Amino acid sequence: MALSGSMRALAHRNFRLYFAGQAVSILGSWIQQVALAWLVYRLTGSAALLGVTAFCGLIPQLVVGPLAGAWIDKHDKKKWLVGVQSLMAVQAFVLAGLCWLDALSTGFIVLMALILGVLSSFDAPLRQSLIGSFVGGRDDLPNALALNAMLFNAGRFIGPPIAGLLLGLTSEAVCFAINGFSFLALIGAVLCVRGEATLRAQGSVGEVFKEGALFAWRTWVIRMLIITLIALNLTASAYAVLLPVFARDVFAGDATTLGWLWGAAGCGSFASTIVLATRRSTKAVISAVVTGVAISAVSLVVFSSTSWLPLALCGMVGLGFGISVCNVGINMVLQNAAPDALRGRIVSFFTSARFGFDALGGLLAGFVAASFGAGSTLFVEGWVLLIFAIFLFGRRQRLQAQIAAAHQGVRGGH
Repeated sequence: MALSGSMRALAHRNFRLYFAGQAVSILGSWIQQVALAWLVYRLTGSAALLGVTAFCGLIPQLVVGPLAGAWIDKHDKKKWLVGVQSLMAVQAFVLAGLCWLDALSTGFIVLMALILGVLSSFDAPLRQSLIGSFVGGRDDLPNALALNAMLFNAGRFIGPPIAGLLLGLTSEAVCFAINGFSFLALIGAVLCVRGEATLRAQGSVGEVFKEGALFAWRTWVIRMLIITLIALNLTASAYAVLLPVFARDVFAGDATTLGWLWGAAGCGSFASTIVLATRRSTKAVISAVVTGVAISAVSLVVFSSTSWLPLALCGMVGLGFGISVCNVGINMVLQNAAPDALRGRIVSFFTSARFGFDALGGLLAGFVAASFGAGSTLFVEGWVLLIFAIFLFGRRQRLQAQIAAAHQGVRGGH
Protein backbone atom coordinates (compact mmCIF):
# COMPACT_ATOMS: atom_id res chain seq x y z
CA MET A 1 0.00 0.00 0.00
CA ALA A 2 2.85 2.39 0.80
CA LEU A 3 4.52 1.64 -2.52
CA SER A 4 1.23 2.10 -4.36
CA GLY A 5 0.66 5.47 -2.73
CA SER A 6 4.17 6.66 -3.48
CA MET A 7 3.78 5.83 -7.21
CA ARG A 8 0.14 6.83 -7.69
CA ALA A 9 0.81 9.44 -10.40
CA LEU A 10 1.91 6.62 -12.73
CA ALA A 11 -1.73 5.54 -12.96
CA HIS A 12 -2.13 8.34 -15.55
CA ARG A 13 -1.21 7.29 -19.11
CA ASN A 14 0.12 10.68 -20.16
CA PHE A 15 2.39 10.88 -17.13
CA ARG A 16 3.69 7.34 -17.76
CA LEU A 17 4.70 8.38 -21.28
CA TYR A 18 6.39 11.52 -20.02
CA PHE A 19 8.06 9.56 -17.20
CA ALA A 20 9.61 7.03 -19.60
CA GLY A 21 10.88 9.66 -22.05
CA GLN A 22 12.19 11.87 -19.26
CA ALA A 23 14.11 8.95 -17.73
CA VAL A 24 16.20 8.53 -20.89
CA SER A 25 16.65 12.27 -21.45
CA ILE A 26 17.84 12.95 -17.89
CA LEU A 27 20.40 10.15 -18.01
CA GLY A 28 21.90 11.68 -21.16
CA SER A 29 21.96 15.16 -19.64
CA TRP A 30 23.92 13.99 -16.59
CA ILE A 31 26.42 12.15 -18.78
CA GLN A 32 27.01 15.36 -20.75
CA GLN A 33 27.29 17.52 -17.63
CA VAL A 34 30.05 15.37 -16.14
CA ALA A 35 31.86 15.10 -19.48
CA LEU A 36 31.75 18.87 -20.03
CA ALA A 37 33.13 19.63 -16.55
CA TRP A 38 35.92 17.11 -17.02
CA LEU A 39 36.73 18.46 -20.51
CA VAL A 40 37.06 22.02 -19.23
CA TYR A 41 39.30 21.04 -16.32
CA ARG A 42 41.37 18.65 -18.46
CA LEU A 43 42.04 21.35 -21.05
CA THR A 44 42.66 24.26 -18.68
CA GLY A 45 43.25 23.03 -15.11
CA SER A 46 41.40 26.16 -13.97
CA ALA A 47 38.89 26.14 -11.10
CA ALA A 48 37.87 29.68 -12.10
CA LEU A 49 36.98 28.53 -15.62
CA LEU A 50 34.89 25.71 -14.18
CA GLY A 51 32.95 28.42 -12.36
CA VAL A 52 32.62 30.53 -15.52
CA THR A 53 31.33 27.57 -17.55
CA ALA A 54 28.79 26.59 -14.89
CA PHE A 55 27.78 30.24 -14.55
CA CYS A 56 27.10 30.61 -18.29
CA GLY A 57 25.09 27.40 -18.29
CA LEU A 58 22.83 28.54 -15.45
CA ILE A 59 22.71 32.36 -15.36
CA PRO A 60 20.12 32.61 -18.18
CA GLN A 61 17.71 30.98 -15.71
CA LEU A 62 18.02 34.08 -13.54
CA VAL A 63 17.92 36.64 -16.36
CA VAL A 64 15.65 35.00 -18.93
CA GLY A 65 13.70 32.60 -16.70
CA PRO A 66 11.09 34.95 -15.18
CA LEU A 67 10.13 36.41 -18.57
CA ALA A 68 10.20 32.92 -20.09
CA GLY A 69 7.51 31.91 -17.61
CA ALA A 70 5.24 34.75 -18.73
CA TRP A 71 5.87 33.83 -22.37
CA ILE A 72 5.16 30.14 -21.68
CA ASP A 73 1.80 30.91 -20.06
CA LYS A 74 0.73 32.61 -23.31
CA HIS A 75 1.59 29.73 -25.67
CA ASP A 76 1.00 26.03 -26.38
CA LYS A 77 3.31 24.41 -23.84
CA LYS A 78 3.38 20.96 -25.45
CA LYS A 79 4.34 22.30 -28.89
CA TRP A 80 7.11 24.48 -27.54
CA LEU A 81 8.52 21.76 -25.30
CA VAL A 82 9.09 19.61 -28.41
CA GLY A 83 10.75 22.56 -30.15
CA VAL A 84 13.07 23.39 -27.27
CA GLN A 85 14.05 19.75 -26.76
CA SER A 86 14.93 19.53 -30.47
CA LEU A 87 17.23 22.56 -30.20
CA MET A 88 18.91 21.08 -27.13
CA ALA A 89 19.59 17.90 -29.12
CA VAL A 90 21.22 19.97 -31.86
CA GLN A 91 23.43 21.69 -29.27
CA ALA A 92 24.63 18.32 -27.96
CA PHE A 93 25.40 16.99 -31.46
CA VAL A 94 27.36 20.14 -32.33
CA LEU A 95 29.45 19.69 -29.18
CA ALA A 96 30.02 16.02 -30.04
CA GLY A 97 31.08 16.75 -33.61
CA LEU A 98 33.51 19.53 -32.75
CA CYS A 99 34.96 17.59 -29.82
CA TRP A 100 35.48 14.56 -32.08
CA LEU A 101 37.36 16.80 -34.53
CA ASP A 102 39.36 18.31 -31.66
CA ALA A 103 38.12 21.73 -32.75
CA LEU A 104 36.70 22.97 -29.45
CA SER A 105 38.23 26.12 -28.00
CA THR A 106 37.64 27.28 -24.44
CA GLY A 107 35.64 30.26 -25.66
CA PHE A 108 33.37 28.06 -27.78
CA ILE A 109 32.72 25.68 -24.88
CA VAL A 110 31.60 28.65 -22.77
CA LEU A 111 29.39 29.85 -25.65
CA MET A 112 27.74 26.43 -25.98
CA ALA A 113 27.13 26.37 -22.23
CA LEU A 114 25.44 29.77 -22.53
CA ILE A 115 23.24 28.57 -25.41
CA LEU A 116 22.21 25.52 -23.40
CA GLY A 117 21.43 27.79 -20.46
CA VAL A 118 19.10 29.94 -22.56
CA LEU A 119 17.28 26.86 -23.88
CA SER A 120 17.02 25.46 -20.35
CA SER A 121 15.37 28.72 -19.23
CA PHE A 122 12.39 27.69 -21.36
CA ASP A 123 12.73 23.92 -21.02
CA ALA A 124 12.49 23.63 -17.23
CA PRO A 125 9.32 25.75 -16.78
CA LEU A 126 7.73 24.07 -19.80
CA ARG A 127 8.27 20.57 -18.42
CA GLN A 128 7.33 21.47 -14.84
CA SER A 129 4.17 23.38 -15.73
CA LEU A 130 2.94 20.57 -18.02
CA ILE A 131 3.12 17.90 -15.34
CA GLY A 132 -0.19 19.02 -13.83
CA SER A 133 -1.95 18.41 -17.14
CA PHE A 134 -0.33 14.97 -17.45
CA VAL A 135 -1.94 13.80 -14.19
CA GLY A 136 -5.29 15.45 -14.88
CA GLY A 137 -5.64 17.44 -11.68
CA ARG A 138 -4.16 18.78 -8.50
CA ASP A 139 -4.55 15.76 -6.19
CA ASP A 140 -1.72 13.73 -7.76
CA LEU A 141 0.44 16.72 -8.69
CA PRO A 142 2.74 16.62 -5.61
CA ASN A 143 3.39 12.92 -6.17
CA ALA A 144 4.05 13.49 -9.88
CA LEU A 145 6.55 16.24 -9.04
CA ALA A 146 8.27 13.97 -6.51
CA LEU A 147 8.49 11.13 -9.07
CA ASN A 148 9.83 13.56 -11.67
CA ALA A 149 12.51 14.64 -9.20
CA MET A 150 13.18 10.98 -8.42
CA LEU A 151 13.98 10.46 -12.09
CA PHE A 152 16.32 13.44 -12.07
CA ASN A 153 18.14 12.14 -9.03
CA ALA A 154 18.24 8.55 -10.25
CA GLY A 155 19.93 9.91 -13.36
CA ARG A 156 22.26 11.88 -11.13
CA PHE A 157 23.12 8.68 -9.26
CA ILE A 158 23.56 6.47 -12.35
CA GLY A 159 24.73 9.00 -14.96
CA PRO A 160 28.01 10.29 -13.45
CA PRO A 161 29.53 6.83 -12.84
CA ILE A 162 28.54 5.86 -16.40
CA ALA A 163 30.10 9.09 -17.64
CA GLY A 164 33.27 8.35 -15.70
CA LEU A 165 33.42 4.87 -17.26
CA LEU A 166 32.77 6.24 -20.75
CA LEU A 167 35.42 8.94 -20.31
CA GLY A 168 37.92 6.26 -19.32
CA LEU A 169 37.06 4.04 -22.30
CA THR A 170 36.16 6.54 -25.03
CA SER A 171 36.00 10.35 -25.05
CA GLU A 172 33.90 13.39 -24.17
CA ALA A 173 32.55 13.41 -27.75
CA VAL A 174 30.81 10.05 -27.21
CA CYS A 175 29.16 11.39 -24.04
CA PHE A 176 27.86 14.46 -25.88
CA ALA A 177 26.47 12.30 -28.72
CA ILE A 178 24.67 10.02 -26.25
CA ASN A 179 22.99 13.08 -24.75
CA GLY A 180 21.90 14.27 -28.20
CA PHE A 181 20.15 10.97 -28.91
CA SER A 182 18.57 10.90 -25.43
CA PHE A 183 16.44 13.97 -26.20
CA LEU A 184 14.60 11.99 -28.88
CA ALA A 185 12.98 9.81 -26.19
CA LEU A 186 11.24 12.74 -24.48
CA ILE A 187 10.26 14.32 -27.80
CA GLY A 188 8.59 11.06 -28.87
CA ALA A 189 6.83 10.68 -25.52
CA VAL A 190 5.40 14.23 -25.56
CA LEU A 191 4.15 13.76 -29.14
CA CYS A 192 2.22 10.67 -27.97
CA VAL A 193 0.50 12.53 -25.10
CA ARG A 194 -3.23 13.01 -25.57
CA GLY A 195 -5.38 15.70 -24.00
CA GLU A 196 -6.60 19.25 -24.23
CA ALA A 197 -4.26 22.21 -24.53
CA THR A 198 -3.47 24.02 -21.30
CA LEU A 199 -4.99 27.41 -20.47
CA ARG A 200 -3.25 30.45 -21.97
CA ALA A 201 -2.82 33.80 -20.29
CA GLN A 202 -4.12 36.94 -22.00
CA GLY A 203 -2.30 40.24 -22.47
CA SER A 204 1.24 41.26 -23.33
CA VAL A 205 4.25 39.38 -21.96
CA GLY A 206 4.99 42.39 -19.72
CA GLU A 207 1.47 42.42 -18.29
CA VAL A 208 1.48 38.66 -17.73
CA PHE A 209 4.88 38.85 -16.03
CA LYS A 210 3.76 41.71 -13.78
CA GLU A 211 0.68 39.77 -12.67
CA GLY A 212 2.78 36.77 -11.65
CA ALA A 213 5.49 38.85 -9.98
CA LEU A 214 2.96 40.75 -7.85
CA PHE A 215 1.31 37.50 -6.76
CA ALA A 216 4.66 36.01 -5.72
CA TRP A 217 5.85 39.17 -3.93
CA ARG A 218 2.63 39.76 -1.99
CA THR A 219 2.38 36.14 -0.82
CA TRP A 220 4.73 35.91 2.17
CA VAL A 221 5.15 32.14 2.06
CA ILE A 222 6.17 32.17 -1.62
CA ARG A 223 8.59 35.02 -0.97
CA MET A 224 10.11 33.15 1.99
CA LEU A 225 10.51 29.91 0.10
CA ILE A 226 12.22 31.68 -2.80
CA ILE A 227 14.63 33.33 -0.32
CA THR A 228 15.37 29.82 0.98
CA LEU A 229 16.14 28.65 -2.55
CA ILE A 230 18.51 31.58 -3.01
CA ALA A 231 20.38 30.90 0.25
CA LEU A 232 20.70 27.17 -0.41
CA ASN A 233 21.80 27.34 -4.03
CA LEU A 234 24.14 30.29 -3.56
CA THR A 235 26.12 28.23 -1.02
CA ALA A 236 25.59 24.45 -0.92
CA SER A 237 25.00 23.89 -4.64
CA ALA A 238 28.38 25.47 -5.44
CA TYR A 239 30.00 22.12 -4.58
CA ALA A 240 29.21 20.86 -8.10
CA VAL A 241 31.52 23.41 -9.74
CA LEU A 242 34.48 22.40 -7.56
CA LEU A 243 34.09 18.61 -7.72
CA PRO A 244 36.73 18.17 -10.46
CA VAL A 245 39.19 20.02 -8.20
CA PHE A 246 38.45 17.72 -5.26
CA ALA A 247 38.56 14.62 -7.49
CA ARG A 248 42.01 15.36 -8.89
CA ASP A 249 43.79 17.54 -6.34
CA VAL A 250 42.34 16.54 -2.96
CA PHE A 251 41.67 12.83 -3.54
CA ALA A 252 44.40 12.28 -6.19
CA GLY A 253 41.88 10.66 -8.53
CA ASP A 254 40.66 10.88 -12.11
CA ALA A 255 37.38 11.00 -14.05
CA THR A 256 36.24 7.81 -12.32
CA THR A 257 36.70 9.46 -8.91
CA LEU A 258 34.67 12.43 -10.15
CA GLY A 259 31.92 10.06 -11.24
CA TRP A 260 31.80 8.43 -7.79
CA LEU A 261 31.61 11.78 -6.02
CA TRP A 262 28.79 12.94 -8.24
CA GLY A 263 27.10 9.56 -7.96
CA ALA A 264 27.22 9.71 -4.15
CA ALA A 265 25.40 13.04 -4.22
CA GLY A 266 22.92 11.49 -6.63
CA CYS A 267 22.35 8.59 -4.23
CA GLY A 268 21.40 11.03 -1.48
CA SER A 269 19.20 13.00 -3.84
CA PHE A 270 17.40 9.85 -4.96
CA ALA A 271 16.74 8.90 -1.35
CA SER A 272 15.27 12.35 -0.69
CA THR A 273 12.71 12.01 -3.46
CA ILE A 274 11.58 8.64 -2.11
CA VAL A 275 10.98 10.37 1.22
CA LEU A 276 9.05 13.21 -0.44
CA ALA A 277 6.95 10.85 -2.60
CA THR A 278 5.41 9.42 0.57
CA ARG A 279 4.57 12.83 2.06
CA ARG A 280 0.94 13.80 1.55
CA SER A 281 0.64 16.93 3.71
CA THR A 282 2.23 20.31 3.06
CA LYS A 283 3.15 20.48 6.76
CA ALA A 284 5.33 17.39 6.37
CA VAL A 285 6.95 18.76 3.21
CA ILE A 286 7.77 22.09 4.91
CA SER A 287 9.40 20.20 7.80
CA ALA A 288 11.45 18.23 5.28
CA VAL A 289 12.58 21.47 3.59
CA VAL A 290 13.77 23.05 6.85
CA THR A 291 15.58 19.85 7.81
CA GLY A 292 17.12 19.68 4.34
CA VAL A 293 18.76 23.08 4.71
CA ALA A 294 20.38 22.00 8.00
CA ILE A 295 21.57 18.67 6.56
CA SER A 296 23.08 20.48 3.56
CA ALA A 297 25.02 22.85 5.80
CA VAL A 298 26.47 20.12 8.04
CA SER A 299 27.34 17.89 5.08
CA LEU A 300 29.10 20.74 3.29
CA VAL A 301 31.28 21.37 6.33
CA VAL A 302 32.13 17.65 6.62
CA PHE A 303 32.94 17.23 2.93
CA SER A 304 35.14 20.30 2.78
CA SER A 305 37.08 19.32 5.91
CA THR A 306 38.28 15.82 4.96
CA SER A 307 40.82 14.31 2.59
CA TRP A 308 39.57 10.76 3.31
CA LEU A 309 37.48 9.66 0.32
CA PRO A 310 35.02 7.36 2.18
CA LEU A 311 34.05 10.18 4.57
CA ALA A 312 33.83 12.60 1.66
CA LEU A 313 31.45 10.21 -0.12
CA CYS A 314 29.26 10.14 3.01
CA GLY A 315 29.30 13.94 3.03
CA MET A 316 28.24 13.94 -0.62
CA VAL A 317 25.32 11.61 0.14
CA GLY A 318 24.13 14.01 2.86
CA LEU A 319 24.67 17.02 0.64
CA GLY A 320 22.71 15.48 -2.22
CA PHE A 321 19.90 14.52 0.16
CA GLY A 322 19.65 17.95 1.79
CA ILE A 323 19.80 20.02 -1.40
CA SER A 324 17.31 17.83 -3.22
CA VAL A 325 14.77 17.55 -0.41
CA CYS A 326 14.82 21.34 -0.15
CA ASN A 327 14.62 22.16 -3.87
CA VAL A 328 12.06 19.48 -4.72
CA GLY A 329 9.99 20.11 -1.60
CA ILE A 330 9.76 23.83 -2.35
CA ASN A 331 8.73 23.07 -5.93
CA MET A 332 5.98 20.74 -4.69
CA VAL A 333 4.67 23.35 -2.26
CA LEU A 334 4.75 26.25 -4.72
CA GLN A 335 3.03 24.39 -7.56
CA ASN A 336 0.32 22.99 -5.32
CA ALA A 337 -0.43 26.44 -3.90
CA ALA A 338 -0.33 28.37 -7.19
CA PRO A 339 -3.47 28.96 -9.29
CA ASP A 340 -3.44 27.01 -12.57
CA ALA A 341 -3.37 30.19 -14.64
CA LEU A 342 -0.19 31.34 -12.88
CA ARG A 343 1.65 28.03 -12.73
CA GLY A 344 4.07 28.72 -15.58
CA ARG A 345 5.15 31.99 -13.97
CA ILE A 346 5.48 30.55 -10.46
CA VAL A 347 7.54 27.67 -11.86
CA SER A 348 9.75 30.15 -13.71
CA PHE A 349 10.37 32.08 -10.48
CA PHE A 350 11.30 28.79 -8.83
CA THR A 351 13.71 27.78 -11.61
CA SER A 352 15.15 31.30 -11.71
CA ALA A 353 16.04 31.19 -8.02
CA ARG A 354 17.03 27.52 -8.14
CA PHE A 355 19.39 27.65 -11.12
CA GLY A 356 20.19 31.36 -11.36
CA PHE A 357 21.67 31.55 -7.89
CA ASP A 358 23.29 28.17 -8.41
CA ALA A 359 25.09 29.90 -11.30
CA LEU A 360 26.10 32.90 -9.20
CA GLY A 361 27.22 30.63 -6.37
CA GLY A 362 29.29 28.50 -8.73
CA LEU A 363 30.95 31.54 -10.29
CA LEU A 364 31.76 32.99 -6.87
CA ALA A 365 33.04 29.65 -5.56
CA GLY A 366 35.27 29.18 -8.58
CA PHE A 367 37.00 32.52 -8.20
CA VAL A 368 37.29 32.29 -4.40
CA ALA A 369 38.66 28.75 -4.65
CA ALA A 370 41.31 29.94 -7.12
CA SER A 371 42.70 32.20 -4.38
CA PHE A 372 41.91 30.40 -1.11
CA GLY A 373 41.42 26.77 -2.09
CA ALA A 374 38.33 24.65 -2.75
CA GLY A 375 38.16 23.22 0.78
CA SER A 376 38.23 26.59 2.54
CA THR A 377 35.62 27.99 0.18
CA LEU A 378 33.06 25.26 0.84
CA PHE A 379 33.84 25.21 4.58
CA VAL A 380 32.89 28.90 4.97
CA GLU A 381 29.79 28.48 2.80
CA GLY A 382 28.68 25.57 4.98
CA TRP A 383 28.76 27.73 8.13
CA VAL A 384 26.92 30.58 6.39
CA LEU A 385 24.16 28.15 5.39
CA LEU A 386 23.97 26.74 8.92
CA ILE A 387 23.24 30.24 10.28
CA PHE A 388 20.43 30.58 7.73
CA ALA A 389 19.06 27.16 8.75
CA ILE A 390 18.69 28.44 12.33
CA PHE A 391 16.89 31.54 11.02
CA LEU A 392 14.54 29.38 8.91
CA PHE A 393 13.72 27.02 11.77
CA GLY A 394 12.27 29.95 13.73
CA ARG A 395 9.77 30.54 10.88
CA ARG A 396 8.81 26.91 10.31
CA GLN A 397 5.40 27.02 11.98
CA ARG A 398 4.37 30.22 10.19
CA LEU A 399 5.36 28.65 6.87
CA GLN A 400 3.29 25.56 7.61
CA ALA A 401 0.23 27.56 8.60
CA GLN A 402 0.31 29.97 5.66
CA ILE A 403 1.00 27.38 2.98
CA ALA A 404 -1.92 25.28 4.26
CA ALA A 405 -4.18 28.36 4.05
CA ALA A 406 -2.95 29.18 0.54
CA HIS A 407 -3.57 25.60 -0.59
CA GLN A 408 -7.12 25.67 0.77
CA GLY A 409 -7.73 28.97 -1.03
CA VAL A 410 -6.66 27.54 -4.38
CA ARG A 411 -8.77 24.42 -3.94
CA GLY A 412 -11.74 26.54 -2.94
CA GLY A 413 -11.34 28.56 -6.14
CA HIS A 414 -11.82 25.38 -8.14
